[in-house]
Amino acid sequence: MRTLRVQRQPGDPCKGIIVAQNRIIRCALGRSGPSVFKREGDGATPAHRPLRPISGFFRSDRVQRPKSTLSFEALMPNDGWCDAPTHPNYNMPVDLPFGASHEKMMRDDKLYDIGIILDWNMPVTGRKRFGGSAIFFHLCRSGYKPTEGCIAIEEADMRWLLQYMTIDTTIMVCR
Repeated sequence: MRTLRVQRQPGDPCKGIIVAQNRIIRCALGRSGPSVFKREGDGATPAHRPLRPISGFFRSDRVQRPKSTLSFEALMPNDGWCDAPTHPNYNMPVDLPFGASHEKMMRDDKLYDIGIILDWNMPVTGRKRFGGSAIFFHLCRSGYKPTEGCIAIEEADMRWLLQYMTIDTTIMVCR
């Protein structure tokens, strides 16, 4: 699968539709909807720039490793993600405990039971302070409630998509 197109659901900028092969998949988007001007903490999903998967993660204590050609690593209790814009490790994985602002990857809810790290504001594409951090493709909340800027789908849809996704897949969010 080369490109996943993510379009806003009519009437609700926080929900979207992913078109993949001949399948339509519902998804949650950021609480501020798609934006071409993504900034740290704005709740927007990055739009109009191809997003590529870097690697995946999963909760081995809750779910089985996804079937995919993407590289997946089991999350550990000390896994975190730095979201402090002025810290040298901004938008990078970190070991917990960690003194600066961060996100705990082993969450109490199911959102990060399976997820993909996207290349938004990463060193490979040119990391910028305050450019947005922790943009993942992960599992959604009940009712497709908005994310903090990520793209989120149901577990069954994620497992189906991962069978076809590669590191060459692009995810294009339309505004």
